Amino acid sequence: MDAKQEIEKLIETKKQEFIDVSNEVWEACETRFALKESVKSFYKVLEKEDFSIDKGIANMDYSFVATYGSGKPVIGILAEYDSLGNLSQVADCGDKRPLVKGGNGHGCGHNLLGTGALAGAVGIKDYMKAHNLKGTIKLFGCPAEESGYGKAFMVRDGVFDCLDIALAWHPADISSVTGASSLAVYQAYFNFKGVAAHASAAPEQGRSALDAAELMNIGVQFLREHIVDSARIHYAFLDAGGESANVVQPTASLFYFVRAKTLDQARNIFRRVENVARGAAMMTGTDLDIDIDCACANYVPNKVLSIMMDENLRNFGSLNLTKEDLEYEKRYFDPLSDAVKEAIYNRTKAAFSDLSEEEIRKIADSPVTDKIFPLVFSDDAPASTDVGDVSWVAPTAQINVACEPQGTPPHSWQWVANGKSDVAHKGMLAAGKTIATTAYDVLTNPNLVEKAKAEHKEMLGGKKFVSGIPTDVMPHQ
Repeated sequence: MDAKQEIEKLIETKKQEFIDVSNEVWEACETRFALKESVKSFYKVLEKEDFSIDKGIANMDYSFVATYGSGKPVIGILAEYDSLGNLSQVADCGDKRPLVKGGNGHGCGHNLLGTGALAGAVGIKDYMKAHNLKGTIKLFGCPAEESGYGKAFMVRDGVFDCLDIALAWHPADISSVTGASSLAVYQAYFNFKGVAAHASAAPEQGRSALDAAELMNIGVQFLREHIVDSARIHYAFLDAGGESANVVQPTASLFYFVRAKTLDQARNIFRRVENVARGAAMMTGTDLDIDIDCACANYVPNKVLSIMMDENLRNFGSLNLTKEDLEYEKRYFDPLSDAVKEAIYNRTKAAFSDLSEEEIRKIADSPVTDKIFPLVFSDDAPASTDVGDVSWVAPTAQINVACEPQGTPPHSWQWVANGKSDVAHKGMLAAGKTIATTAYDVLTNPNLVEKAKAEHKEMLGGKKFVSGIPTDVMPHQ
């Protein structure tokens, strides 16, 4: 048995423990920074596994850094465990059915993500302990990836400065190494305050905060015509001033996301959005308070690490799907529209153009796929993640593992329902094995670390990373 097979076996021997943690986090389903119950499951395992734990990192009560070993290299493994609001769902159910009306749910699979990272950290730790292998493993417990960006606060406070490399993963509907970038983002609340008055008897005495909010949205709509094509601006009303139409609304609040390919681009567009809001306040005679919630940078994949992680994913990323697994996933796959299934086919054909039509159809028609997709580096940036900030301070690689039904999107009830399934758990363990075996490569190959660092330095081009989060902004629920 070689070293990597031994690491795989070490993780397999503790798989039920990891499955239990994942299910506990799924049940807790807490959001943003309020992860009191979720984090307990990690502490329980880490304390037993001889990790030292620093808690409450970067002004977040339920963040942590768990450390094993000493000396170089220092390898960071990133864990997330936050869920999403209004995505409660009965487990294993083939239709949309909330477990708790309006409740939370793990619609992005972070119960699996955090536990897969934990499995990777414990697996490589057990091998290091058995073979007296030098180096340091750090598991980072990172709250609020969905909206709040805990890692970005940790990067701002220098928590990751000690790292030589960082490794991460995410549940997905295809398995691949993440070679694409992500979008940088600014998030902020725009709170307008006006003056209430009778809307008919004394409208001249009122100052409508709702008018200000609507004017801001109109102004931003015109702004969209004059920003780069890759940028995105989204908003939601948090307060529309009440339900009485005959009262001039004295308050209104908007929550805005501004995304772009780089943090500098996002910052510049956000400044323009701020000016639109100020103009709306001036037009309506209202007061404006701008409260920056958080920001995160674009992800920059490290090619040296990504290529190594791709090799390990191909060796240890198989879910070994059974007939029962495929039958289970059909409850989510079969109801998908013809258009979605055609998109799956087109995606598969583009990735595997060397395969026959029959083989492509077989992959595309499977409710969940065990095929590893090719590693492709690109600047495509469909979403945002605070792993981006980490990638600017340390060489970083991450994988996706296909433990979700094909064609179903993140942030969906299907992902919540699937979150306690055998397929989900198999994907979580495959991710842990890939992370642990990649950590082994880093621990035993100093040249790999040096090459990754050299590439990272070249990518930065001497530019010092500056967090998008102002120093006076603290994490808040």
